[in-house]
Amino acid sequence: MSSGEPTDDEVVQTASDAAEGYVFSQYKQSDVRDLDVTVTFEDGILEVDVYLNAPDEVDGPDPEQVADDAALTARQAVDELFEDAA
Repeated sequence: MSSGEPTDDEVVQTASDAAEGYVFSQYKQSDVRDLDVTVTFEDGILEVDVYLNAPDEVDGPDPEQVADDAALTARQAVDELFEDAA
């Protein structure tokens, strides 16, 4: 990576990849009916929204919690991206 701050595109891609990776670490890809990860990074503000439609089974992960955790994972990945660039 070049020196300096990550580009907006790098930030968005990092967040998106991290969120999707987290979801698919919790569910098999074939079990996910719909996944929408929306990431914006403007003026230094990161927004991550994760919509997940997956089975809500008694002994499986809670889809709402997985979506929330995926968004947090995305934010953490971006934090690490900036730390690595410093």
